[in-house]
Order: sequence, then structure tokens, then C-alpha cells
Amino acid sequence: MLIYLSLLKESFSFAWSALRTNILRTFLSLLGVTIGIFSIIGILAAVDSLEKEITDGLSAIDISTIYVLNRSFGPTELEPYQYQNFPNVSYEEFQMLKRSIEDIDAITFTMFSAPESIKFEDKTATGVNIVPGTSEFYDLESLKLDKGRFFSESESVSGSPVAVIGYEVAQSIFKNTDPIGKRVRLYGNKFTVIGVISKQGSGMDIGAPKDESAFIPVNFVRKIYGDNNKSKVTALILKPKKGVDQDEFIATLEQRLRSYRGLKSDQISNFFINPIKGLADFLEQVTGVLTFAGVMISGFSMLVGGFGIANIMFVSVKERTNLIGIQKALGAKNGFILFQFLFEAIILSLFGGLFGLFFVWLGTVIATSFTDDFEFILSTYNIILGCSVSAAVGLVAGIIPAIAAARLDPVEAIRTGM
Repeated sequence: MLIYLSLLKESFSFAWSALRTNILRTFLSLLGVTIGIFSIIGILAAVDSLEKEITDGLSAIDISTIYVLNRSFGPTELEPYQYQNFPNVSYEEFQMLKRSIEDIDAITFTMFSAPESIKFEDKTATGVNIVPGTSEFYDLESLKLDKGRFFSESESVSGSPVAVIGYEVAQSIFKNTDPIGKRVRLYGNKFTVIGVISKQGSGMDIGAPKDESAFIPVNFVRKIYGDNNKSKVTALILKPKKGVDQDEFIATLEQRLRSYRGLKSDQISNFFINPIKGLADFLEQVTGVLTFAGVMISGFSMLVGGFGIANIMFVSVKERTNLIGIQKALGAKNGFILFQFLFEAIILSLFGGLFGLFFVWLGTVIATSFTDDFEFILSTYNIILGCSVSAAVGLVAGIIPAIAAARLDPVEAIRTGM
């Protein structure tokens, strides 16, 4: 055991000497490993960060939630010409499903709307995400109120000009003033603020963050734009009751909508049912593909790095031919010489890998400092993986030079060195 520790120490000494004596040559040789590890671990760190952001975001969303609208959240087998003219889901369909499907826990009718400005006296909040919906939106999205209340069913049905605003919107235009009961201007009309949503923080929402949103009765917007405005996409958001089989629920939902729209058995459904679970699975597949593609591309950098390590080891064997001959003449076994150069190759490759990991870490720190809601992470697993890959590259790249050194004839090696 002691002899191998001594061997490792000697190999480290030779590797460090190579780094110090031939800095430019060693730097160019290790550059491939550094770039390779930086590319591979950088991609894995970025994908891990994205997966963490998606997972944290989806954890705040009920995975059983289903969106019904004229667009698909993921890839579809239909051709564009087949679905580009699908009609919007209607308020009447919302009422029909609410009455006819007993397994619905909650359902709301909403409309995707462009950002608007909300004005109060001389202050304006710009880029506010307007969320028109029915009163059931509050329960379905599990919203929490900081102040006031959400609009009632009667206000929802009548389309009353009331608004529930997000935390950031309230801070922007009211600051320390109590917003409840204040009248703001939106869509050219006066709306009474009846509630403020508690601060949600960063997370994944279908749409804009709730902190920067305003919730109003959808029937008010329907009065302005009507039901056939193609610039407005409507949707049904619903959740089945706990314990209900989602596949059976979706089948029932599709059958009811097809029947209501009078579709024949040979006609395709002119709407999309988008379960959030399906979206989560799709995002997982996308991150998997990104990881695979990134690692494959980065693998070429590691290949170049391997050639660099092999090159520096062949040079090292040639420079130390005389020393190898003396070691063998004094009784050093072939295995000793072999492991000496293998350890040296691995140590050199680890140097390159550590440089690469350092640049990845530096990149995550800089990138995170430029983003408010997204954190780039370098996990312990990726650090260990980077070191392991570096060591493996050094092992593979150093095996042939090490074998060549171990097979040298001691007499010839000494003579060549002289």
C-alpha cells in the first residue's frame, strides 16, 4: 500500500513539474479537457437548473388540472390546417359541463388577454396581466388573499366592474395606501378594487406571475369583445374530484363536448384537452433530449482533450526515457512504470477537469447574479461526475503511452537517454 502511495506522490510531482516547466505546452494540451468538462458539466448544470425551476413551479400547480381550449400545449398528430380554425370554447359550454359532469371538483371559464395598463390617479402600472375569469377561479387556483375578497358568483355572472389585483400591482400604484374600495381605470372603464392577492413569489404559472396580474369577471370582457373575437383565446380550466381516474374523466369530458358540438363519429374533436400532467411529462422529455444532445456535442471536446493528454504523455515518456531505464535497471517492475505514467495522465486530466469545473461554477455565479427569479446550480453530483469523466479521459489517453514506457528495454532506454 505504501509503495502505491509513494507512486501516487511521485506521479503528482511529475505532473506538477510538467505544468510548471512547460506551461504553454501543458496548457494547450489540457485546454481540450477544460473545454470538454466546461461544456458537459455546464450543459448538465443548466438542465438541472431548468428541471429544478420546472419542478418547483409545477409543485405549486395541481397536477390533475386540465385545460380545454383550441390549442395544444404539446406536440399533436394533427396538421396545422386541421386545427388552426378550431373554434374557441364558449361560456355556454362552461355552463353545460358545470351542470352535467358530477365528477368535477372545480371549473372556471377564462380568457387569455394581452397585458394592459392600470391607472390610479397619477400612477400607472404597465404590463399587467389581465385574467378574466369566473368566481370559481379563486378555488381552482387556490389563491390566497392579503386583503379584501374575491368577486362573487353574482358579480361574475353580471360582469361587474370589480378587480382583484396582484401584490406587485398593488405595491406599484398604491404603495402604503389601502387599495380596497379604490377605483382604477382599465379598458377605459372604472373598476373597484375589492381584493389583493397575497405575494406568490417566483414560480411556474400558466400565464404571467400572479403578483403582476389583475383578476376581473370574464363576463365584463365578453361585453366589450363579444364571444367571436379571434384575438381572444378562451379556455376551460377544471379539476376532477380526488380519486377519480383522470383518463376516464378526460374521456367523459371529450364525449360531452363532442356531443354538445354535434360532432359525428368520423369527425375529429375540434378542441384540445391539455392535462397538466401531460405537460409535465412533455417538459421532462424535452430536458432529457437537451441533455443527451448537449452531452453528445460536448463529447467531441472531450475527445480532443484526450488526444491532448495522450500527446503530452508521449512527450513525457520520451523526455524521461533515461530515467525509466535507470528505474528498471534498479529493479522497477513493468507494472510500477505503467502505473506511474497512468497516474500522471489521470492527474494531468484532473487538472484540466478542475479548471473546467471552476469556470462552470464561475458561470453559474455570474448568470444567477443577472437573473432575479432563476438560480443556476452546480450540484455535488455534477462535480463528482466532472472529476470522474476527467479521470476516465486521463486513464484512456494515458494507457498507450504508459504501456510503451513499461515495455522499454532498460539498456536501450539508458543508451537512448545518453
